[in-house]
Amino acid sequence: MSDLPATMTAVLLTGHGGLDKLDPRDDVAVPAPKPGEVLIRVAAAGINNTDINTRIGWYSKAVKGATDVGGAGGFATVDDADASWSGTPLTFPRIQGADCCGHIVAVGEGVDPARIGERVLVRNMLRSYVDYRPYECWTFGSECDGAFAQFTVAPARETHRVDCDWSDAELASIPCAYSTAENMLHRAGLGAERVLITGASGGVGSAAVQLAKRRGAHVIAQCGAAKADAVKALGADETVDRDADPVSVLGPDSVDMVVDLVAGPGWPALLDVLRKGGRYATAGAIAGPLVELDVRTLYLKDLTLFGCTFQEDAVFENLVGYIERGEIRPVVAKTYPLVDIRTAQEDFLGKGFTGKLVLVPPR
Repeated sequence: MSDLPATMTAVLLTGHGGLDKLDPRDDVAVPAPKPGEVLIRVAAAGINNTDINTRIGWYSKAVKGATDVGGAGGFATVDDADASWSGTPLTFPRIQGADCCGHIVAVGEGVDPARIGERVLVRNMLRSYVDYRPYECWTFGSECDGAFAQFTVAPARETHRVDCDWSDAELASIPCAYSTAENMLHRAGLGAERVLITGASGGVGSAAVQLAKRRGAHVIAQCGAAKADAVKALGADETVDRDADPVSVLGPDSVDMVVDLVAGPGWPALLDVLRKGGRYATAGAIAGPLVELDVRTLYLKDLTLFGCTFQEDAVFENLVGYIERGEIRPVVAKTYPLVDIRTAQEDFLGKGFTGKLVLVPPR
């Protein structure tokens, strides 16, 4: 590592709260890879809901509101003790960033030096640090430092070489959003069926549209009217307006599966629109985490509900294959210099785009 700088530009999260808790610095020590790890020069890092949710402490059960309610200023009710993915308190400062595209520039003990130079993606739900125990993981950029920096470290066996002609920003759009979407489809076994996808213009939603079409599904995307054409261009067969009642538009018992990223007040209709024996999968609740469930709907319709966080190894491995075979392609709405992270997250919260926003560190 003698030819690498001693310090780097990085964004430090100094505590749970508003945008003021994001501190861009140019004097952060470049990390050294431990045994089994690689050092990556970050080329691009996508922005995700989880980055904002972690910053504002939204995962704490003390928070009742939607992400956007506290997205800029934070929440007053956060309990730091349970405000993370794992339920273990975060340590600060923390370098966030679940999405990492970059190049390996150094390796730790036990890692083949021939890997230096590889263009890679880091699996965002890391299992190495929890000894691959079932239903346990660390989130890159939450339980350990992530990609909002010029350099980062990651487990070698969860750092995947990717060979494709995509831009760095496109590749950086994949890890969190696409693995979250693919995991829901994988867990619930989506095939050539009718699927309703909420929040379909966002990063995870737009990924779910493409991945569901790849599986041969008839995709019904729920999104804002202004984004309907863009979502159809991703492969959606139909769209439903974001504020519409899907039961009124589609009819009761009309879809086989719901992929939900929104939750909130409109949640009961998502079970009503499912056919008997249908499946519901969720990995987000941007409109609010608390919903009203009529248990009679659940059992009288023989529904199955999937909560999707933990990912089997095949999920990320499959994504790399989809990329290299040209079966998917993300939409990058805009890129920003890393130091403009506050502006980028404000734009993210404004939801005036389709696809992904991506940060680019200094070269």
